[in-house]
Amino acid sequence: MRRVMATAAALIAVLAGPSAAALPANAAPNPTANAVAPLAAIAPQPGTYTGKGFDTCAAPSQSTMNAWRTSSPYRAVGIYISGSSRSCSQPNLTATWVSNQVANGWRLIPIELDYQASCGTRTPKMSSDPATARSQGSTRATAAVNAATALGLPAGSAIYNDIEQYPTNASCRAAVLSYLSGWTDRLHALGYLSGMYSSGSSGVTDVCGAYNNTAYTRLDHLWIAWWNGVADTDAGQYCDDSYYANHQRLHQYAGDVTETWGGVQMRIDRNYLDVSSSTQEPPPTFSAIVDNSTAGRFTASANWGTSSYSTQRYGADYRFANPVAASDPAWYKVDIPETATYEVSVWYPANAGYNNATPYIVVTSSGNQTVQVNQQATGGQWVSLGVFTLSAGDSDKVGVSRWTTGTGYVIADAIRVTRV
Repeated sequence: MRRVMATAAALIAVLAGPSAAALPANAAPNPTANAVAPLAAIAPQPGTYTGKGFDTCAAPSQSTMNAWRTSSPYRAVGIYISGSSRSCSQPNLTATWVSNQVANGWRLIPIELDYQASCGTRTPKMSSDPATARSQGSTRATAAVNAATALGLPAGSAIYNDIEQYPTNASCRAAVLSYLSGWTDRLHALGYLSGMYSSGSSGVTDVCGAYNNTAYTRLDHLWIAWWNGVADTDAGQYCDDSYYANHQRLHQYAGDVTETWGGVQMRIDRNYLDVSSSTQEPPPTFSAIVDNSTAGRFTASANWGTSSYSTQRYGADYRFANPVAASDPAWYKVDIPETATYEVSVWYPANAGYNNATPYIVVTSSGNQTVQVNQQATGGQWVSLGVFTLSAGDSDKVGVSRWTTGTGYVIADAIRVTRV
């Protein structure tokens, strides 16, 4: 959002807007657009919207907004509501202006421009210490909400933190992600949604790289600066398509362009939005099956034999062992993408000679839980052990123990973990 380089002359031209004589007769705004709406409660912004928008340094005059509302393809406009780094004064940006634009059908994109990356050239810089940066993000969120409230932008609105391009590195990345975590946590506490604007090669890459990192709080919306000229919400190589995929993206696809609509010229950045006011992001689909023969995923001592006797087996064979009053479990290793709730199911062949109280060990985020299964019945199908909170990471998650008071062989065949 290249705003600090705007010249005084260009700003004056934008703020002044066109004279009535400069507008062609067929571009005159309609009476509805010209009418001054009474100040009233407005819906959360930008709300649910798919389509084109623009941002410019200073909130345009009412006549400019009217002309562009009538003639341009844009229906959303970015406005700088807070932050010490804003390079333009905002004489037009008042609660009345906000109310009038929303009444005239505009969606507003509230922007905060303050702290910048600790490794960048822009100032003021956030702290390189993650804990301090997190606190700074929280403080700025409070200030941004105060500004939003003064303008009549209600809870449920998203506020976008503008972090300009920076030469990312591990230390800087940790500071930015911590800052945005503080920003998001505080906005959520105050009833607002959190967003970030940044370049694809720095902020967007860092945020998407930490998408499943539970050390940081995930944003609600992602605004991608990638000037590829394509009006969509794709982020190319900068962010996986499955991230921020539930109406959570804005794409600034062109910048520093001059356009004229209704006889009124402005210097803008072009954006495409696919956003929603919902805070609910559907959990990503995840399901993994580990068989006793899955390479690198199953371990058992030499006390566990191998059999293909039962046709109810999963795969080519399964493992069996005599019960014993000692710790000698067989383990299934699963790479869990994110700490969340998962259903754990097991597959085994059933037989009267198999154990009637086989202990399955589930390694949950709060400690091991044991579920006993009667392997003399209900074989040859998935049997649910229940739903558990599993921690992210690639490690042993489900075990089959030989330590049981039941009778018959203990069987270890296959397990399935599915996010719910």
